Amino acid sequence: MFERLISYLDSVRARDPAPRSRWEILLYPGVLALGLHRVAHWLFEARLYFLARFVNHFSRALTAIDIHPGATIGKNFFIDHGFTVIGETAQIGDNVTIYQCVTLGGSNPTNGKGGKRHPTLMDNVIIGSGAQIIGPIVVGERARVGANAVVTEDVPAGATMIGLKARSTLVPAEDWLREFIPYGTPCDDPPCDEQGSPRRDCIEKLEAEITSMREEMALMKAMLAECAAPPTPVRIRKSAAKE
Repeated sequence: MFERLISYLDSVRARDPAPRSRWEILLYPGVLALGLHRVAHWLFEARLYFLARFVNHFSRALTAIDIHPGATIGKNFFIDHGFTVIGETAQIGDNVTIYQCVTLGGSNPTNGKGGKRHPTLMDNVIIGSGAQIIGPIVVGERARVGANAVVTEDVPAGATMIGLKARSTLVPAEDWLREFIPYGTPCDDPPCDEQGSPRRDCIEKLEAEITSMREEMALMKAMLAECAAPPTPVRIRKSAAKE
């Protein structure tokens, strides 16, 4: 058990350069929330629902992270900062990273039965800050969901989802095999640019093109004005006229 804890703390440290020691990681709200969830989930499976809920509410008050006791979570799960909500039927694989203010929310069943209402995150998924993953969808292995994206449909393995409603940037497999991308959001990622995703220098380039067009139009106007002007009369000097 001690070796498993050390392995987990090291996995967190590999994804977060801030902590100076393992002891510091033990104080992380995400680590505390996960530890209390393990207890709550064990009580939930034992059908001690009230006690499971009590542990859940205590954890939420302590960490600002709300993980339903029924949620299934794999190994090395890391919530970086708090204010995250994970629903009852959510299933999370191994080595998943979630940043702050993420919701793994459920759909509203029309048949009156609970069933599978929340997302399933496969192994090595990264969810960026403020992302909303809604409904019984599957986020494929090593997929990334960018900050503030809203995902309501299945995500292919290795895809990067961005925007409202989230769309895939179709990052090639050779790129998504990289070990870890902070916040699940690529910055200056050439494959994203090639697929037509917004670029940070887009506005500057458009402004430069507009300025160049204005200069060309001003030059053309000057040339047209010069051509349309009446010819200047030639003055003959008196001395030249007498000769």
